[in-house]
Amino acid sequence: MSHNELGLFLRARREATSPADLGLPMGGRRRTPGLRRSELATLAGISVEYLTRLEQGRDRNPSPPVLAALAEALRLTPDDRTALAHTVKAASGTDRLCPGAGRPPARTVRPTLRALLDRLEPTPAVLLNRLTDVLARTDGYARVFGPVGLLDPPAPSLVRFLFTDPRAGAAHPEWAADADAMIARLKVDSVPDDHHLRGLVHELTVTAGAPFAERWAALPRTLPRGGRVRRLAHPEAGELRLAEETLELPEADGQRLLIHLPADDATATALDALNRGPGTLRVVAG
Repeated sequence: MSHNELGLFLRARREATSPADLGLPMGGRRRTPGLRRSELATLAGISVEYLTRLEQGRDRNPSPPVLAALAEALRLTPDDRTALAHTVKAASGTDRLCPGAGRPPARTVRPTLRALLDRLEPTPAVLLNRLTDVLARTDGYARVFGPVGLLDPPAPSLVRFLFTDPRAGAAHPEWAADADAMIARLKVDSVPDDHHLRGLVHELTVTAGAPFAERWAALPRTLPRGGRVRRLAHPEAGELRLAEETLELPEADGQRLLIHLPADDATATALDALNRGPGTLRVVAG
C-alpha cells in the first residue's frame, strides 16, 4: 500500500470533479479538468495550505468534521465516503488497539440467549452489542426488517443502516426521531475511553456527514422514559407501528435484547400475515 493513500484519494476525487457540476465557472486555464485546490478548499471551509498537506501526505489524520466537509464538497457517493473512512483509518493507525481503549464489542452469543430467541418466535426480536451490530435475531425479526434492507450482508448494523443506507429514509417515516433515539442509545451504552466507539463515530461522521455529526455533538446522553413506538414502512405489510422494549444484559458484556410488539390491531394483523399464523402476537395497549 502507498504511504500516502489518503492524499492520492483526495487528489483523484478532486481532479475527477467538474467545476460545472458544482456550479463553478469553467473560465481560466486549468492544468486538469477537475477542481483546483483553492476551489475545493473554499467549498470545504479549510485553507489551501492544509489541503495541500493532506494531498502530499504531510498530514494523515484530519478530524472527522474536516473529512465530512471534504466529502460534502466533492459530493462523494456513499461508497466513496466509506472508502474515504477506511483510507483514513488505515493511514492514521486508528484501527490498532491501544492500552486502555476498552474491550471490543461482544460478538459471542451464549447458547441460553439463542434458546431465548427461539422461545420468542415469531416475535420480532434481535440481540445487539453496544455498537448496534446484529448478533442474532428471530425469524420474525427477519420477516419485518429484512425486506427494508437492514439485514443485508456483510455485517448488519442498526446505526449504519439508519444513517448511511439510502433506503432508511423510506423505511422510517419518522427518521429524525429514530435517528435521535439511536444516538442517545449509543451514548448510553458507551463505556469510558471506548476506542471502538470512537472509531465508529469517526467513520459515520465521514460516511453520513452532518445528519450524524450534528446529532452526536448536540444530543445528551439520556434516553426518553418509557418504551418507544416506532413507525416502519414495510414493502409488503404496509405501515407498522411497533412498540419497543429493551432487555439489558450486562452480564453479557453490554449486549441487549430489543423486542418489537404490535402497538395496534392493524399492526398485529399485518404481523400475523407475515408470520402466516393468525393470533400469534398480541396488541400492546397504548
